[in-house]
Amino acid sequence: MKILIDIGHPAHVHYFKNFIRIMKQKGHEFLIVSRDKEITFQLLDAYDIPYESRGKGSVSLFGKLLYLLKGDVILIKKAIRFKPDIFLSFGSSYAAHASFFLNKPHIAFDDTEHAKLEHALYMPFTDVVLTPIDFKKEFGKKQIKFDSTMDIAYLHPKYFCANDNVLKAISREYEDKLFLVRFVSWSASHDTGFGGFTLEGKRKLIQLLSKKGKVLISSESELPDEFKEYQIRISPDNIHDLMYYCDLFVGESGSMATEAAILGTPSIVVNSSVKLFGVFNRIEKYKSLFIFDEEKEAFKKLHELLETNFKGESKEIAKSIINDSIDTTEFMVWFIENYPFSFDKMKNNSNYYKINKY
Repeated sequence: MKILIDIGHPAHVHYFKNFIRIMKQKGHEFLIVSRDKEITFQLLDAYDIPYESRGKGSVSLFGKLLYLLKGDVILIKKAIRFKPDIFLSFGSSYAAHASFFLNKPHIAFDDTEHAKLEHALYMPFTDVVLTPIDFKKEFGKKQIKFDSTMDIAYLHPKYFCANDNVLKAISREYEDKLFLVRFVSWSASHDTGFGGFTLEGKRKLIQLLSKKGKVLISSESELPDEFKEYQIRISPDNIHDLMYYCDLFVGESGSMATEAAILGTPSIVVNSSVKLFGVFNRIEKYKSLFIFDEEKEAFKKLHELLETNFKGESKEIAKSIINDSIDTTEFMVWFIENYPFSFDKMKNNSNYYKINKY
């Protein structure tokens, strides 16, 4: 089988990397096309995944509209040359449009309920959309739900083993508690109208944590000078290793907050959009992920956690999260290799995969 995967964001590399490796071992061929966004190329290089670029895109409205057409043309040309049997993506309009042009199936994954523009652009041209079972939006007859999350595709213990060499890269003293802090840029189209920490809240957070241990800041945008001494400089493919060894995660990134909880690190997220996502409800119920719309209540929980040894309990909670979820990568492999049989079976019985594989 020849599979074209369109990558539009660094997270998508993680979602598909183990699927690509396993499917290649089974003899399937791939063309990976990627947008040049943030650290996406660095991750693809780190995981030794060959790829072709479809350019950077744009930040202006006119530029985005122009790139929508340009990206379609680029992907269609590459697809004509590669002749894929199937297109795969995480909600990519470019893959959807190219698949429609070539009359080939497009299978999309999605866990972002409020990405309305993206849904409007890719759904009419998509054959199947695969979403976590806790996903709150309904896409109708095209939708298949699976009992897991996208994070488990790369954080399942079968695929992830933390490398403690990352601790040398941050010059950790053995007795230090480690606190990972993540600030986001709020520049994505689906971030409009939402927010997280105020500048004063960020200042208060760093002052509080720095009294208790070593603060490590990861930020999408340029940090104010007063915070730069805490900024981490590690290879992007090492961030999950670091997250695993941290005592606490605090930040605005919902995706990193769920990753931390799955890795056994308690996490606090301040992000007014998080309540819209089903995946956060799934992880929150295990009581190692704590979600807040604004920082005042978050600081109360932070003070509480700093007075306990919650890390040990979170490690046990992480095992429960994994045990209660299917292996997302294994599901991907089964679904794509057996499509359209897999679609028919899951549509008739949403528990078909879980019953037959577990």
